[in-house]
Amino acid sequence: MSSNFTQNNSEDVLDLTLRPKTWDCYVGQDKTKNNVKIIIEAAKKRNDQVEHLLFYGNPGLGKTTLAYLVAQEIGADIKITSGPAIERAGDLAAILTNLEEGSVLFCDEIHRLSRTVEEYLYPAMEDFKLNLILGKGPMARVMEMDLPKFTLIGATTKLASISGPLRSRFGATFGLNFYSNEDIEQVLERSCKILNVKAEKNALKIIAEHSRFTPRIANHLLKRVRDFAQVKNENLITKEIIEDAFLNLEIDRLGLTQNDKRFLEALVVKFNGGPVGIQTLAAATAEEEATILDIYEPYLMRIGLIARTPQGRVATKMAFEYLGISSANLPKILF
Repeated sequence: MSSNFTQNNSEDVLDLTLRPKTWDCYVGQDKTKNNVKIIIEAAKKRNDQVEHLLFYGNPGLGKTTLAYLVAQEIGADIKITSGPAIERAGDLAAILTNLEEGSVLFCDEIHRLSRTVEEYLYPAMEDFKLNLILGKGPMARVMEMDLPKFTLIGATTKLASISGPLRSRFGATFGLNFYSNEDIEQVLERSCKILNVKAEKNALKIIAEHSRFTPRIANHLLKRVRDFAQVKNENLITKEIIEDAFLNLEIDRLGLTQNDKRFLEALVVKFNGGPVGIQTLAAATAEEEATILDIYEPYLMRIGLIARTPQGRVATKMAFEYLGISSANLPKILF
């Protein structure tokens, strides 16, 4: 059986393959890209190390990709770690002392660093020195170690959770925005070429409209649609194949999943549209608060189905209409 579709054994390998390798291939986030490139170019002209950078935004918007592009632009090695992985000062010391001069250290979920680890990170960021405390009690002493100059790039989905002292030590902070459907289509066109997938133009538009304005989700949907086309022995992704795939995946016209709908139904049906607190919603839906805050809320708020108020979360008139429920008792604050 012949096919125009390629298939890798690992989704992780595919995700790395689809990650843009050059600035030109990185679609969207134009203001952030331009500012970062100016920072890099200025540092090169001064023959200086690039300042520490902090990127924040929802998952899948390209924070990690930006870190790779920065490292590539300055011709440096990049070391990857994450906030939860650095539990003790010794973990941080092991990472920092193994860096090379001019390298890039990328720390994902940097908001999850412990305050103790942060205290050791401050002099490392400012003076490229590591102050280790050896021993305990009266016999304790501080040993100062020189570190190679490096650029720390932090990424977070929760900017407010980063302490003020740590946030102030970054030379520049950039927020990544949701993508437009047009930009998502460009991302999908590039991904189709890499995956050797053929798709109708209107088919990519449909995928983009269901992508929740996020490139990572768009690429995941493209791979799932590709699977359906391959099983049907089709060499072209069409509107009909996408509709069949989304029906089986339970993704509706707004890009909502069954979990999104369950969250909305709890807010509208159980609590008459709100307002209701996040803890109560989490208990009613059997979801973690972090999942609601990071996964459900950003998209539902962007498309106008829910809103935050001082009293709690409320469903908008659009949410009632989407669920086919009368909005007669909708809180007046939304009108």
